[in-house]
Amino acid sequence: MIYEMLQTVFPAQRLMQNEPMSRHTTFHVGGPADCVALPASEEELLCAIRIAEQCGVPWIIVGNGSNLLVRDGGIRGLVILLGETFARMERAESEISAQAGVSLARLSAFAANAGLAGLEFASGIPGTLGGGVCMNAGAYGGQLSDAIVSARVLLHGELQTFPREQLQMGYRTSLPLREGGIVLGARFALTLDDTSAIQARMHELNARRRDKQPLNFPSAGSTFKRPEGYFAAALIDQAGLKGRSVGGAQVSEKHAGFIINKGGATASDILTLMDQVQAEVLRQFGVSLEPEVRIVGE
Repeated sequence: MIYEMLQTVFPAQRLMQNEPMSRHTTFHVGGPADCVALPASEEELLCAIRIAEQCGVPWIIVGNGSNLLVRDGGIRGLVILLGETFARMERAESEISAQAGVSLARLSAFAANAGLAGLEFASGIPGTLGGGVCMNAGAYGGQLSDAIVSARVLLHGELQTFPREQLQMGYRTSLPLREGGIVLGARFALTLDDTSAIQARMHELNARRRDKQPLNFPSAGSTFKRPEGYFAAALIDQAGLKGRSVGGAQVSEKHAGFIINKGGATASDILTLMDQVQAEVLRQFGVSLEPEVRIVGE
């Protein structure tokens, strides 16, 4: 029933049934979603949510799946995918506004080409703006909260614009994340600089990332959050877990903070390996590792 109702809003190329979520996660795993819709505007997104709620169907927002693990049974209900159809960007003097579906790589490149500095750190983060704001994405000493002015957030059924201080952004957290809000877009205040100088800094950061991280294998980035007073990757390495495998999932031999899909991994393989890593680190060091990756589905 929900698919038929969504057909009145979405064209065929932006509406799918029984869609494998392995096509929409950077882990390249995950069973099928009952229904996937790709909105191109806030109005379409709100309409999709309204239809799902009228039908009594659960719904979930997904960006490019870079911090997501979908279980092998897939997702019952509606997946609202905020990606390339929801990725407009605009510049106004030294500020940039962007929709939630734009990738952080595209956003930082757009800023650099406009001669605006402040988002170089984000150029290699494999996520979209919406999830990035929710998680206060950061790397190499920078984070989105350093430059954000405000964000458009759907919270408790109401669409609001939150200034930076009300977003309550901290380490891998924010008010929208804690309260179940959806970030639909954000505005950033940046600094005028020479484009070539900005691009040189981006190139240097990306070279450092390639040197240290297993970017040649599917993953969801850092698998675990940084525990207070420790580094997750160091604990995993010291526990002797580098290279530990379950099926096609492996603790990266290059960076112990990453669990990678070496080929043919299932979500079950990854989850089992995560459990083993958590248990061993807790046994050896008394430290509980909390997943940074979001786990959904059946």
